[in-house]
Amino acid sequence: MTEAECANPLLLGWVSEWLETARERNSKGVTTYKKAYDSMKSCPLLFTHPSEAQQLTGFGPKLCSRLTDKLKEYCDTNGLPMPEIPQKRKKTAPKGNGDGDGAAEPVKKTRKPKPYVPALRSGGYAIILALATLDENSHSGITKQETIALAEPHCDSSFTAPTDPTKFYTAWGSMKTLVEKDLVYEKGRPSRKYALTEEGWEVAKRIKKANDGNTERVVTSAPKKNAAPELDDDQFISLDPSPSPPRMGTSESLSKQQAPDIIPQGEAIASTASLPAFTPIIIPPGSFDVKLVLDTREVRSTDDRGYMERELTKKGVAPIMRMTALGDVFWVAKMRDSALLQSLGAEGDEIVLDWIVERKRLDDLVSSIIGGRFHEQKFRLRKSGIKNIIYIIEEFSIDIPKYGEAVESAIASTQVVNGFFVKKTQKIDDTIRYLARMTRMLQGIYESKPLHLIPTDILTTRNYLPLMEHLRETQPMKDFHITHSAFSSLSSKSETLTLRDVYLKMLMCTKGVTGEKALEIQKRWKTPAEFVEAFGKCGGGEQGKKRKAEMVSNEMSNLMGRKKIAKALSVKIAEVWGEGQ
Repeated sequence: MTEAECANPLLLGWVSEWLETARERNSKGVTTYKKAYDSMKSCPLLFTHPSEAQQLTGFGPKLCSRLTDKLKEYCDTNGLPMPEIPQKRKKTAPKGNGDGDGAAEPVKKTRKPKPYVPALRSGGYAIILALATLDENSHSGITKQETIALAEPHCDSSFTAPTDPTKFYTAWGSMKTLVEKDLVYEKGRPSRKYALTEEGWEVAKRIKKANDGNTERVVTSAPKKNAAPELDDDQFISLDPSPSPPRMGTSESLSKQQAPDIIPQGEAIASTASLPAFTPIIIPPGSFDVKLVLDTREVRSTDDRGYMERELTKKGVAPIMRMTALGDVFWVAKMRDSALLQSLGAEGDEIVLDWIVERKRLDDLVSSIIGGRFHEQKFRLRKSGIKNIIYIIEEFSIDIPKYGEAVESAIASTQVVNGFFVKKTQKIDDTIRYLARMTRMLQGIYESKPLHLIPTDILTTRNYLPLMEHLRETQPMKDFHITHSAFSSLSSKSETLTLRDVYLKMLMCTKGVTGEKALEIQKRWKTPAEFVEAFGKCGGGEQGKKRKAEMVSNEMSNLMGRKKIAKALSVKIAEVWGEGQ
């Protein structure tokens, strides 16, 4: 039975939307929503009220209550009467035993489990309040550091140092409990962000409601030695999660001369004649060593974070460890004299070579494909200007039969369409051996010849890619490089956002619009102005309102799977983009 043939298409559409959201967030609720979706889709009975769905597999009081709220919202929006809950037939009282001398024993009611609410001013309590500062309808999350900054004023324990010096537990350990209870979901790897699930928002609302009468007491409690200082009105923490801040490590923070804003935006390049002329800075062989740079977030497990660094060092490749702006591994020419580049008019002491690696475990690859990060990462790698891009996919032992086709398609697209090299390894040790061999190969290629360095002062975010393409076409026998500082600036997400990037982010602000759905919308309506204009052409009145509500779903009715946009989601998109048109 197709979705169109379902007896309750409206209810099915909402369940389908929640299922897609749960998949995007990698939530534990995927199984529940999938069971509910399948049973609703195959049910031939027409329900007059969502509460009747409790007879189906996967539907409990909570899910039926959510459907009821959605139906009420739908009826209010469309001026329809809300159906009444069907009257239940009264159960007859159980009769006594056959001798007629006693009544049947009353049936014991099963005690409902109490909803989880963390203890006042505990780690879990503070984390939930911190994440509740986000918009409930937002798909963005905040990083660990941002979460801790917001949570510390609400917690009696430290998030960074154990209360007991003989133990390792900090208040951040509560995050594991919140994730296990499906109150918080994580997304992104290795740079993780956190946000509340629907259940988490319910807990947050209960906490806020309980605090309504005693907020003053909680906020103005006595300060603790390790607690973060309270912020005045003019001392606030910026938590804009989009675009993400540049990924820089605290141990190797960039100086002011190397900060990620050293590359200006510049003018648009109309032709090759607009490209700047320059004389490359020549770095002689023998003045540098080729070094592997490894992202500190590339770990074997949370319990063994230094495994890759140790094993590479054992193989004679001591990596430079830092949080990278782009990619998980790349190679630099490290100057033996740290003042050499500055004496030649450049900055820093590292030059980025033409090789970069993105490492993915198979489970992480599936997660990034579902969440839409996979396309965004490839897009940023293409814009890096690095010629040789390698995807290492570790065949992590995970059962993914339902995603097998999507994974194979993603790998094929990465090789054929993007032109990246894909290397499959069986385990992390194979990856380490491959990186060690790559390092020795690059040392042989680069350390015996001079490097041609492009002066940073002629670069802009708009001329960099056209300039690199022009140099490779006109001087194919030479390799041209930039400093690591310039590379970090150009790789910063916030520095290189295009209209298309912003448009996709705008679309994904509507709950239910995943990365894949946003890309499909962008294919049909190229710019925000074109999208708004399309709604304006639908006309006014009730007929125009109906056309707007169905415009996106009708236009994309031929799509299948996760790319398809249901009518319920089409209505939500129209409310945002078609308002006032």
